Amino acid sequence: MLWLWRPWLLLPGTQPLVMAGGDPYLRALMRTISASESNVMRPYHVLYGGDYVGTLERHPNRCESIGQGPNRGNCSTAAGRYQLLYSTWLELAARYHPERTDDALDATGLSFAPVYQDVVVHAWLQEGRWGNLSAQLRQGRIQPVLRRLSGTWTSLGYGIENNSMSRELPRVYRQMLEDELANADAPAESTKTKGRATNAARP
Repeated sequence: MLWLWRPWLLLPGTQPLVMAGGDPYLRALMRTISASESNVMRPYHVLYGGDYVGTLERHPNRCESIGQGPNRGNCSTAAGRYQLLYSTWLELAARYHPERTDDALDATGLSFAPVYQDVVVHAWLQEGRWGNLSAQLRQGRIQPVLRRLSGTWTSLGYGIENNSMSRELPRVYRQMLEDELANADAPAESTKTKGRATNAARP
């Protein structure tokens, strides 16, 4: 019965974000990306290929061998819930990390903790280069969004490294969005309920 109501619970990569707040449509998209890119119990700690790192003091920058696909024989530094390459992380952290400084070189030492992975990617997805993803998602255009992002995350169904999750991602996204919208509405409803209770208690 649990599976019928919450099948996404069986996909560890779709677990809720550590970051609080943000656009529920982008949050749902981020959970969908990780369902395909890092569908493991500890997505924030996973390296390309499936090994884990114990510490997230900074991006691990370990180049793991690529064993199949068009890039076979090369290696990848992709790490974390969103499988960010080391070079990509440095670029994004220098722009969006809450602890960044004016010196871009300081990005090499910035924390790769789960909340910062979330914050940085959420900010990245708001960039105009993607063409206002939030607006497209609000129009229900998940497949064009996945196509646009597939050049960066190649497992999203239109890239060069599709996997068993790729075809399921539109459905996964809809489930994630339902959950995110429910969670976004919950605090507001809780506040209304408290307000009604307070008013009822007044003489």
